[in-house]
Amino acid sequence: MLKTAIPVIHISDSRNAEAFYCERLGFNLVSSWRPNEVNQDPCYIVLARDGAHLHLTSFKDGVVGTWTSTVYVWVDDVDALHAEFVAKGVSTQSAPLDQSWGTREIGVRDADRNVVTFGQRVPKQASS
Repeated sequence: MLKTAIPVIHISDSRNAEAFYCERLGFNLVSSWRPNEVNQDPCYIVLARDGAHLHLTSFKDGVVGTWTSTVYVWVDDVDALHAEFVAKGVSTQSAPLDQSWGTREIGVRDADRNVVTFGQRVPKQASS
């Protein structure tokens, strides 16, 4: 039985990525690992916010910039999260947007062009 999937996002600079995801998006640093603590990178970072978990890696098992990671995070209140991000100076790809497939979403892009989309289900409205 599957329980949870945790996306691993490739980054080019662990300190910049940690600052963006923690200070700007509100994630908390759970742990980080560097094979050589003297060097900033490569680094593997584990982040959490509420029940959502993300892992970031600057190890060269992937190639930053040749493709972008796309992560979808379910949230309770997209509008409140958007207001939080705007207050912190985070650029979102748009204001909260109601999609035709029944979600309300915002997206952010990190310095490595990875996209994190935050969305919530929109209740279906009765037809008139």
